[in-house]
Amino acid sequence: MRIAILINEDTSYRCTGAGCMKAFMQRKDAFEGYSEDAELIAFTHVGGDLDRKIERLISNEVDVVHLSSCLRAKYEDYELLAKELSKHFKVVGYTHGKPQGKTRNTVHLDKQ
Repeated sequence: MRIAILINEDTSYRCTGAGCMKAFMQRKDAFEGYSEDAELIAFTHVGGDLDRKIERLISNEVDVVHLSSCLRAKYEDYELLAKELSKHFKVVGYTHGKPQGKTRNTVHLDKQ
């Protein structure tokens, strides 16, 4: 299983990504069901040329994209982003913490 994590660009200026990385490395929260051989292929924010980033994820054979918990909480187009990504990947709408957000439901989409 090849995994990518997309985070909120604004949050990336003050966050180290430790919560996402800890959840992945310890296989907890959103990563609980993954085997030890699951690979983290990419960890990047949604800013910049997102279409190019998606192309790179495809070329690197990513299976699942996790939208970070901060992206769920703060990114205005969270649901739209998840829908677009599901054209190419399975999408899990959080990384760590509670499965449901305080202000919106967590998206879980299979690849279309």
